[in-house]
Amino acid sequence: MPVNDAYHPYEPHRDTRTVTRDGAGANRAALALHTIADIAAGFLGLWILLYLLEANQGNVFVGFVHGVADWLAGWSQDIFTMDVEGLRVVLNYGLPAVIYLLLGHGIAARIRRI
Repeated sequence: MPVNDAYHPYEPHRDTRTVTRDGAGANRAALALHTIADIAAGFLGLWILLYLLEANQGNVFVGFVHGVADWLAGWSQDIFTMDVEGLRVVLNYGLPAVIYLLLGHGIAARIRRI
């Protein structure tokens, strides 16, 4: 039997119980949080756009977007009360969109540093 046999059909034995700390889990968590924040801000921005463009309120899609935006911005409703309805909608739905983006991206960046 030759001593210098170059044929090794299998990978050398690796201990699968060791934990690698390459940060893949933290990167996935950060990406998920980043994506959720973007989607939330996207729904809020889409509702602002649909409202300003006077979309048909009876449309199912417009109603769905409005419902999601109301749920996401429920905590910030009527912070700004002004006579101009369009400006009120922009501020009351735009503020939570900006906050979701800042918090989501900030926390995701912090998680990636772990």
